[in-house]
Amino acid sequence: MKADTVRGHLDGLLLSVLEPGPLHGYAIITAVQERSGGALELRTGTVYPALNRLERLGLLESDWQSVGERRRRRYTLTDAGRRALADERSAWREFTAAIGAVLDGPARTRPAT
Repeated sequence: MKADTVRGHLDGLLLSVLEPGPLHGYAIITAVQERSGGALELRTGTVYPALNRLERLGLLESDWQSVGERRRRRYTLTDAGRRALADERSAWREFTAAIGAVLDGPARTRPAT
């Protein structure tokens, strides 16, 4: 799938995979790829700046977690992030319904008999 396809939807994707609970950056990337059946492959150079931006906006919180001798930054949805995710889902449903209506063409009706 083209990278441009994700543009404009990245925030919703990231918020969505964090809904079940906290994840570190690489796990977020993996979750998006798994949920999309491999169709979406996000790059770290795209994901980490977006995570930082979402945190600055108050939609995410982060903390440091030690895994062995490594420390990983773990991201969690805030209440504002949950509300933003609900808004993203609503906007997505409206968008896909409108695009679907155009691409599917006018509803076909059967002639009266």
